[in-house]
Amino acid sequence: MTEHYDIDVLVAGAGPTGSTLAADLVRRGLRVRVVDKALHSFKGSRAKGIQPRTQEVLEDLGVLDETHAAGSAYPLAGLHFGPLTVPWRMQQRNKPTPDVPYPNILLLAQHRTDAILHRLLERHGLHIEFNNAVEGFEQDADGVTVALSSGERVRSRYLVGADGGSSIVRKGSGIRFVGDTTDSDRTLIIDGTIEGLSRSRWHMWPRTKGTFVGACPLPHSNQFQVMIRLTPDETPDLAEAALSALFHKLTGFRLCDITWTSVFRPNVRLAEHYRAGRVFLAGDAAHVHTPAGAQGLNTGIQDAYNLGWKIGQVIAGAPDSLLDSYEAERQPIAARVLGKSSELYSNLDKNRLASLKRGDEERQLGISYQGGPLSSNQAKATRTLHVGDRAPDAPCIGPGGAQRLFDVFQGPHFTLLAFGASAAKVLPELIWPTSGTEMHRYVVSTGNEGDQNVIKDTTGKLTRIYGITSDMLVMIRPDGYIGSIITNNWHTVFDNVVKTLAPPQ
Repeated sequence: MTEHYDIDVLVAGAGPTGSTLAADLVRRGLRVRVVDKALHSFKGSRAKGIQPRTQEVLEDLGVLDETHAAGSAYPLAGLHFGPLTVPWRMQQRNKPTPDVPYPNILLLAQHRTDAILHRLLERHGLHIEFNNAVEGFEQDADGVTVALSSGERVRSRYLVGADGGSSIVRKGSGIRFVGDTTDSDRTLIIDGTIEGLSRSRWHMWPRTKGTFVGACPLPHSNQFQVMIRLTPDETPDLAEAALSALFHKLTGFRLCDITWTSVFRPNVRLAEHYRAGRVFLAGDAAHVHTPAGAQGLNTGIQDAYNLGWKIGQVIAGAPDSLLDSYEAERQPIAARVLGKSSELYSNLDKNRLASLKRGDEERQLGISYQGGPLSSNQAKATRTLHVGDRAPDAPCIGPGGAQRLFDVFQGPHFTLLAFGASAAKVLPELIWPTSGTEMHRYVVSTGNEGDQNVIKDTTGKLTRIYGITSDMLVMIRPDGYIGSIITNNWHTVFDNVVKTLAPPQ
């Protein structure tokens, strides 16, 4: 008997994580629904930093130009000490390089990020179902039957909970959420207009009446995101007049036209597992952070980017163990992020300017899955890259007018690059399954061949960036990480990779 499924994947939660996952799944031709318990899309600025690695994900999805147009660079900080305002650079401004095209964090209110991703889904013909939530579900060996608040029951191959820190999906899966919530330590977050305050600085009052106050200008608007650390015994009045009076008392400036408020508690938790059978967790449903370092939204988007292609491959017939690699690769990343954001946040209590500094770790470009189930420590390496590392960009001349490797990588496919005559000779002989995600193959050459399957490295920068010192094959996964490096026994090693990542041939 053939199992009937209404859809392939039900995504609970239409925030950045759920929307990214849905966008990746629909471009793979999967049947997807996205439900969200909220009445409408999120309206606040909350997570406002888009890290360099996340910008690369958004470029692959085709929305980076829109994202850059909606955002801006972070301004210098302006530290207020009584009558003095001291300019201070929180993070180094880096210049783009051939391997890192987007080296700096982008300032973008979360509601604008959501809107960009929601428009992308609409272009794919997928409409988010607001005011509809997962109320319960039952799973068996073949699928998940989900009860929605609309009264509908949906049969799906997989259910993904991207429904936030209080995730119904996580609770229904019985997965423990391990960590701490500090009720006595709270921060008031407000979106509003501030009269007479310069928009050229991220203003901070580090020692104002025993608390910390910040006001960051939100791009392409007249609003600021205001943050006020509350004292343990303080109960804030969220009426606009009261918030305006509080802000004036602390800073001397008038806050008005408030559109969103929230009281944030440091909630540092990590799901014990990211998978329970056919149910997965991503984003805040799997890990919640302090806001320090702009890591939470970015980590969630990259969860989705890691999971999407794996679900697509397994539905096409790849081994189910490929889905186990999601937790194995992503959970350690979240654990490190939790530690870093907690360290930055705790230093705010000590009035350390160093706690406001941001560096390479926050950019998330150095994330690697080396040593994980898809990239053992014994795997071959180039002079600069290991299996599991981020695949860097590089200048080149490729098919269809491609000028960068990221142009070649863009899309849901795998990419196989052949360096050297021996690798080029074997490239067309390697067998990749016709089902599931496609494999695009290219010979990297310094010559002037005009073949559609040739990438010209006329400057030599691609070869140098990739650390190529001998004939080899380099496979890039759909999520932009090195999936394999092969230097000999071409057919045998490649066939073993195929068995792990793809359906049977």
